[in-house]
Amino acid sequence: MSYIPAAILVTALVTYALRTLPLLVLRRDIKSPWVNSFLYYVPWAVLAAMIIPAAFLSTGSLISAVLGIGVALVLSWRGQSLFVVAVAAAVTVWVCEVAPGFLSALS
Repeated sequence: MSYIPAAILVTALVTYALRTLPLLVLRRDIKSPWVNSFLYYVPWAVLAAMIIPAAFLSTGSLISAVLGIGVALVLSWRGQSLFVVAVAAAVTVWVCEVAPGFLSALS
Protein backbone atom coordinates (compact mmCIF):
# COMPACT_ATOMS: atom_id res chain seq x y z
CA MET A 1 0.00 0.00 0.00
CA SER A 2 1.40 3.37 -0.93
CA TYR A 3 1.73 6.27 1.46
CA ILE A 4 -1.36 8.29 0.47
CA PRO A 5 -4.00 5.53 0.84
CA ALA A 6 -2.38 4.39 4.10
CA ALA A 7 -2.44 7.95 5.46
CA ILE A 8 -6.10 8.35 4.48
CA LEU A 9 -6.99 5.01 6.10
CA VAL A 10 -5.17 5.84 9.35
CA THR A 11 -6.76 9.30 9.46
CA ALA A 12 -10.22 7.81 8.91
CA LEU A 13 -9.71 5.21 11.65
CA VAL A 14 -8.44 7.76 14.16
CA THR A 15 -11.29 10.14 13.37
CA TYR A 16 -13.85 7.36 13.73
CA ALA A 17 -12.30 6.20 17.02
CA LEU A 18 -12.29 9.73 18.44
CA ARG A 19 -15.96 10.17 17.59
CA THR A 20 -17.19 6.80 18.83
CA LEU A 21 -15.04 6.38 21.94
CA PRO A 22 -16.95 8.94 24.06
CA LEU A 23 -20.25 7.31 23.07
CA LEU A 24 -18.99 3.91 24.19
CA VAL A 25 -17.25 5.02 27.38
CA LEU A 26 -19.64 7.70 28.65
CA ARG A 27 -23.00 5.95 28.51
CA ARG A 28 -24.15 7.29 31.89
CA ASP A 29 -24.88 10.90 32.76
CA ILE A 30 -21.96 12.80 34.21
CA LYS A 31 -22.83 13.64 37.81
CA SER A 32 -19.84 15.79 38.71
CA PRO A 33 -20.73 19.50 38.51
CA TRP A 34 -17.08 20.36 37.91
CA VAL A 35 -16.77 18.02 34.91
CA ASN A 36 -20.10 19.23 33.52
CA SER A 37 -19.04 22.87 33.79
CA PHE A 38 -15.67 22.03 32.23
CA LEU A 39 -17.30 20.22 29.29
CA TYR A 40 -19.76 23.09 28.83
CA TYR A 41 -16.92 25.53 28.06
CA VAL A 42 -14.84 23.24 25.83
CA PRO A 43 -16.61 24.17 22.55
CA TRP A 44 -16.27 27.89 23.35
CA ALA A 45 -12.57 27.52 24.11
CA VAL A 46 -11.94 25.56 20.91
CA LEU A 47 -13.87 28.11 18.87
CA ALA A 48 -11.86 30.98 20.38
CA ALA A 49 -8.60 29.09 19.81
CA MET A 50 -9.45 28.79 16.12
CA ILE A 51 -10.88 32.26 15.52
CA ILE A 52 -8.54 34.60 17.42
CA PRO A 53 -5.25 33.63 15.67
CA ALA A 54 -7.00 33.62 12.28
CA ALA A 55 -8.44 37.08 12.91
CA PHE A 56 -5.04 38.51 13.80
CA LEU A 57 -3.20 36.84 10.91
CA SER A 58 -5.76 37.49 8.16
CA THR A 59 -5.34 41.26 8.02
CA GLY A 60 -2.44 43.32 6.77
CA SER A 61 -1.77 45.15 10.02
CA LEU A 62 -2.25 44.65 13.74
CA ILE A 63 -4.22 47.89 14.07
CA SER A 64 -6.91 46.83 11.59
CA ALA A 65 -7.13 43.39 13.25
CA VAL A 66 -7.59 44.89 16.70
CA LEU A 67 -10.20 47.36 15.46
CA GLY A 68 -12.11 44.65 13.56
CA ILE A 69 -12.12 42.34 16.57
CA GLY A 70 -13.12 45.23 18.81
CA VAL A 71 -16.09 46.11 16.60
CA ALA A 72 -17.10 42.45 16.45
CA LEU A 73 -16.92 42.09 20.24
CA VAL A 74 -18.93 45.25 20.91
CA LEU A 75 -21.65 44.34 18.42
CA SER A 76 -21.90 40.74 19.58
CA TRP A 77 -22.01 41.89 23.21
CA ARG A 78 -24.97 44.09 22.31
CA GLY A 79 -26.79 41.10 20.81
CA GLN A 80 -26.47 41.79 17.09
CA SER A 81 -26.81 38.90 14.63
CA LEU A 82 -23.81 37.03 13.29
CA PHE A 83 -24.33 38.57 9.85
CA VAL A 84 -24.26 42.12 11.21
CA VAL A 85 -21.17 41.38 13.33
CA ALA A 86 -19.28 39.81 10.41
CA VAL A 87 -20.14 42.58 7.94
CA ALA A 88 -19.29 45.35 10.40
CA ALA A 89 -15.94 43.75 11.28
CA ALA A 90 -15.09 43.28 7.60
CA VAL A 91 -16.05 46.87 6.78
CA THR A 92 -13.95 48.11 9.69
CA VAL A 93 -10.90 46.22 8.44
CA TRP A 94 -11.54 47.44 4.90
CA VAL A 95 -11.77 51.06 6.06
CA CYS A 96 -8.50 50.70 7.99
CA GLU A 97 -6.55 48.98 5.22
CA VAL A 98 -7.98 49.67 1.79
CA ALA A 99 -9.90 52.91 2.00
CA PRO A 100 -6.93 55.24 2.76
CA GLY A 101 -5.03 54.02 -0.31
CA PHE A 102 -8.16 53.99 -2.44
CA LEU A 103 -9.07 57.56 -1.49
CA SER A 104 -5.55 58.86 -2.08
CA ALA A 105 -5.49 57.22 -5.52
CA LEU A 106 -8.68 59.03 -6.48
CA SER A 107 -7.26 62.47 -5.76
